[in-house]
Amino acid sequence: MSDASTPQHDPQHSPQPSPWGTPAPPPALQREPQREPRKRRTGLAAAVVATSLLVGGGAGVGGAALWDVTRDDAATSVPAGSVSTSPVSQTEAPAPEGSVEAVAQEVLPSVVKIDVAGAQGTGSGSGIVLTADGTILTNNHVVEGALDGGAIRVSFDDGTSTEAEILGTDPLTDTAVIQAAGVSDLTPATIGKSANLGVGEGVVAIGSPFGLDATVTSGIVSALDRPVNVGSDDEGNSTTYPAIQTDAAINPGNSGGPLVDMTGAVVGINSSIRTAASQSPYGQSGQAGSIGLGFAIPIDEVMPIVDQMAKGETPTHARLGIRITDDEAGARIEDVTAGSTAEVAGIEPGDVITSIDDRRITGADSLVATIRSYRPGDEVTVTWLRDGEEQEASVTLDSDATEG
Repeated sequence: MSDASTPQHDPQHSPQPSPWGTPAPPPALQREPQREPRKRRTGLAAAVVATSLLVGGGAGVGGAALWDVTRDDAATSVPAGSVSTSPVSQTEAPAPEGSVEAVAQEVLPSVVKIDVAGAQGTGSGSGIVLTADGTILTNNHVVEGALDGGAIRVSFDDGTSTEAEILGTDPLTDTAVIQAAGVSDLTPATIGKSANLGVGEGVVAIGSPFGLDATVTSGIVSALDRPVNVGSDDEGNSTTYPAIQTDAAINPGNSGGPLVDMTGAVVGINSSIRTAASQSPYGQSGQAGSIGLGFAIPIDEVMPIVDQMAKGETPTHARLGIRITDDEAGARIEDVTAGSTAEVAGIEPGDVITSIDDRRITGADSLVATIRSYRPGDEVTVTWLRDGEEQEASVTLDSDATEG
């Protein structure tokens, strides 16, 4: 059925499959492909979508492979007569409270590397430990390759690893929950409040970019509630969320790992990056790296869905019951589902929604991302234009669980 999670796009601007890294006139939103943990790995299927985002999934070769083949591990001798220095004994000082070092020490034990093998190939991503007995949060696009009989292996901070199974996936929010086998006494991450974030606030990203586990990067919150559309599910409903934008370096393989505040609390799930096409060191099309535009799914919006997946339940999402497209004033209504909350409120085709509560709507993706931040049964104030006249109504959001 049509709903606010299904914006209508111009077919000329719809996502089109293309080889990873192939230059295109406009940058494109892309899922970070899952890549094999070998040199010159073959990536898991990458969905290239409109507006240029790449979902931060599998580890690629790129710089990691170049580093492997160019570093020199051989011992070198000091020529006779040359000047050399002696190492100085230095006592390690404790990390200052609130520093990136202190945050890393606290959070690293709660971050895992996830390796996936399936029919489409192999790849890797990251995950966040939720419980001491191995419940782990990650991205749907990190583990979806294992849905049809594939295998998942989780590697922990202490160097151990184990198999894992999928408890639940949710393509609409690009989240998944997996269960590691036979583990105990893990260190669960502290879950924070993404609603408390402010633009300019310091954040830290942790994960396994390009398969390099336990990698820490830092930056700031560059923007909040950035509508990010990274594709759609099998029914055409878009994977769109109100992202936290950050300039912390996020690369392929960071997907599913935490974005944390300077107290070490998880405020987002690193999921996608904006990037430009690039060439690999070997002259072939390859994955581009971070250019300071990374996006994380706000933790507040997805925790109710995470709880549902952890219990083995089917995730539910809020909906208005409309089909929409972009308009210069907001999101234009193309169709209203009979019996939906939108119809009850008097919203009609041709109306243009301009705000939900106090959040301005700038287009179809903006409306979908905003509705995704609510839960079924929440009451919101919808403002729309009809023939230039502003109208407003209080509506109770439907649930996609009621779809036939």
